[in-house]
Amino acid sequence: MIIKAKKHQSNQLNFTLFTILITLILVSFFILKESNFSKQIPDIVEIPKEVQESIKNVKPQKSLRVPILMYHYVEYVKDEGDTIRKSLNIVPFIFDQQVKTLKDAGFSFITTADLADALDNKASIDPKSVILTFDDGYRDFYTDVFPILKKYQVKAVVYIVPNFLDRSNNLTSWQLKEIAQSGLVEIGAHTMDHTYLSGLPLERVEYEIKQSKEYFESNFGIKVVSFAYPYGAFDNQIIDVVKKAGFKSAVTAISGIFALDVNRFFLYRVRPGVKAGESLLELFR
Repeated sequence: MIIKAKKHQSNQLNFTLFTILITLILVSFFILKESNFSKQIPDIVEIPKEVQESIKNVKPQKSLRVPILMYHYVEYVKDEGDTIRKSLNIVPFIFDQQVKTLKDAGFSFITTADLADALDNKASIDPKSVILTFDDGYRDFYTDVFPILKKYQVKAVVYIVPNFLDRSNNLTSWQLKEIAQSGLVEIGAHTMDHTYLSGLPLERVEYEIKQSKEYFESNFGIKVVSFAYPYGAFDNQIIDVVKKAGFKSAVTAISGIFALDVNRFFLYRVRPGVKAGESLLELFR
């Protein structure tokens, strides 16, 4: 009996240790995953040479002067130690002033879907058009950006990572549903996991791109036509997958204000920073 009791205690101890080990492994995995995402990876800010080579003899048939502004966080950052967040952030007051500046200057706020139609000659856009884009789908888009869009009745595009939905820092599914039904916001895809696509096997690239589009279309009943490359990383293979997936355009982190038919799958964007008033308008001249 004593031997059996000791064996039972030993089995219980082994089971407890095994459970603790598995828990530690899982916790470590999720911490590592979060830390890898928060780790700052430099954006690709130039057209890759292979893409340049593929279009060097292609003459543009359509050119539109449409500044596409690039945002991430719009909030009052509480953690002073979060240097990455602070470097990508502007406060809501500044964003409000930027929208007011553009509206007072006579700009029309359009979406990437509108731009794609214009490049296809299916629709015309105002010569003074601008697009507001927000990457990653942080929760401050709902709490801070969305109220300003409604205040001025202007359109915007938010690029969302499906597997980040409902995290503490990101949009919830019901918030996204409200945003999508507002008529002011176009939902774009940003891969399933915010993955740096360049150099990945074709099968993984296809999953990240195609599945991110299908997720929103099947779960929210919306049409997704624009894609954003995480970290601005792309190449010819990635562009080909984006096209075949049914997207009409894709945005990068490359600086510029002109949209051409030849670069509709690597559209340039502008980082407005904290500029407002005349200094913001100067970016477009």
